[in-house]
Amino acid sequence: MSLLRLLRPTLPILIGASLMLSLSMGLRQSLGIFLQPLTHDVGISVSDFTLAIAVQNLAWGFLQPLAGAFTVRYGFRAIMLAGALLYIAGLSLMAGAQGFLSVMLGAGVLIGMSLACTAAAIAMSVAARAVPAAVRSIVLGMVSAAGSLGALMAAPMGQILNQDYGWRTGLAGFVILSLALLPAAWFAGKVDRIPLPRPAADEIGNSSAAVAVKVAFGNPSFVVMTAAYFVCGMQLVFITTHLPSYLALCGMDPMLSAQTLGVIGGFNVLGSLFFGWAGGRWNKLALLGGIYIFRSLALGWYFMLPPSPATTLLFGAVMGFLWLGVGPLVAGAVAEMFGLKWQAMIQGLAFMSHQLGSFLGAYGGGLIYDALGSYALAWRIGVAVGLAAGIIQVAFALVRPSEPPLVRAS
Repeated sequence: MSLLRLLRPTLPILIGASLMLSLSMGLRQSLGIFLQPLTHDVGISVSDFTLAIAVQNLAWGFLQPLAGAFTVRYGFRAIMLAGALLYIAGLSLMAGAQGFLSVMLGAGVLIGMSLACTAAAIAMSVAARAVPAAVRSIVLGMVSAAGSLGALMAAPMGQILNQDYGWRTGLAGFVILSLALLPAAWFAGKVDRIPLPRPAADEIGNSSAAVAVKVAFGNPSFVVMTAAYFVCGMQLVFITTHLPSYLALCGMDPMLSAQTLGVIGGFNVLGSLFFGWAGGRWNKLALLGGIYIFRSLALGWYFMLPPSPATTLLFGAVMGFLWLGVGPLVAGAVAEMFGLKWQAMIQGLAFMSHQLGSFLGAYGGGLIYDALGSYALAWRIGVAVGLAAGIIQVAFALVRPSEPPLVRAS
């Protein structure tokens, strides 16, 4: 039976989840194009704007487990629709911003809350429940790949509106685009009609949220994966936040950073599809460790050389291929270890670690640059910590290759 025929009954759910993820990630990743005109017009500093984005990351990370737990009680559709409304409200508040408070509430608090309800952990959990286990990994890779496409549409549209009509019109365009989150969440919410597999009497599926959390953190494989996920967030946000600044310091064409981020997005689609496919054939946790090792080697190679357009674009291609491939691997590993009922919550617990790493990658990189006038120490720390995390993750996965597919609550 072909994959398409097998997935046909759940295509509306998968398309809805993919569109929701694409929009929620694409709009968020494109907010930086409004940084300069917005801060100048409303009289706030660049650090005020980046503080709002930092708060967005923390709100997203720390609310993710709560949003995941609420899907068990209220269903996915209710949580995703609430997240869509929060996103629309946050962008609307940004579009009408008159000062720091509205930027903080809109870009920081409201969009951060929305991402906890509409981004990767929820979208992946929806996709995992909608399909048979035999094709789950490749489908998670396809949904993850969709998360890369939103920025390819949102960023150019926002930039054109921003240049021709001003940043408020650009954000108004984002508000209109975000309205599509509502039907996407509605169709993805049809997953609530799909019954969960009946768990055995002692499996985590019959347990409370508190017991599920205890079981998760009592699982050494999950703890190691979560700790390594911290490094993932640190490395990626360091690149997206500081690569444009690094290239400017090196006297490179300002367009090179935009081109590199575009290359990252394009190769991200290929990487997500590949690691979704690979996760169905090989040890997911070992593949995660391999991603962290090769990312760190790429970072070390690039920053040891004088930058050039060719090496920068090649770096973007390599990092893009290794970018969101972690998504289907983490989601698949959590589903295998703990089942589907509490997947969104437990995946959210791991994502908290990722977001703490993201905060450190952005803010810590800035602190090191302010103190030393160079990014040299920052990238060396990123390489060292990434190599250590990757090696430990691979070694642990190979030492414990036979985790039971569901961890017992006893």
